[in-house]
Amino acid sequence: MKHIAIVGGSKGIGFEITKAFVDRHKVYNMSRSMPNFEHENLTHYTCDVTQNTLPVLDQVDTLIYCPGSINLKPITRLDIEDFKADLEINLFGAIKAIKTYLPQLKKSELNASILLFSSVATKLGMPFHASISAAKSAVEGLVKSLAAELAPNIRINAIAPTITNTNLANKLLRNEQIQTKTKERHPLKNYLDPEEVATLATYLTSDEAKAFSGQIFNMDYGIVSLKL
Repeated sequence: MKHIAIVGGSKGIGFEITKAFVDRHKVYNMSRSMPNFEHENLTHYTCDVTQNTLPVLDQVDTLIYCPGSINLKPITRLDIEDFKADLEINLFGAIKAIKTYLPQLKKSELNASILLFSSVATKLGMPFHASISAAKSAVEGLVKSLAAELAPNIRINAIAPTITNTNLANKLLRNEQIQTKTKERHPLKNYLDPEEVATLATYLTSDEAKAFSGQIFNMDYGIVSLKL
């Protein structure tokens, strides 16, 4: 049984990851709201990673950082504060979590790993994504650098999803017509459900994935890699 620290595990992708782990592992969730279920293996800490000190945990074998943002504006409407806010939640929060739990990860004897989240916007130029693309590109650079620095004892990877059907993306998937158009833009004619992302997250932090570190895994329904 591993001890898994999840930042942002009460909603969206993080919630599905929490559910995927909680039957078999000890899960410590840190988020502003509580998950809408209880479990003997789940401990919740109410906190905002950008504002509060993260809780002290005696053991951490896996760290998963889920918070993110979708701040889509033309560059003429983006100011420095927008860029700072996206960096704060996507990059600086992840760094804070890593620095907080790195001593415990270093002591782990259970294939310690870290998982962060990027976006297909780092690979695919899309209008109005300047701020989020910049922030997530910084996350990818962090993953690659720390993978080298922390090898061989701690692995770190990131998942870069396309649009995912979560509350965060409600405005982008607000009606059936937009949902259909979004699916059509993807070569494999679909977009992600959070359960799909959770499946990859559980694999990348498992012993079966011990060959992977410093990798960015695109979950893109072909939008980055295929042109039909």
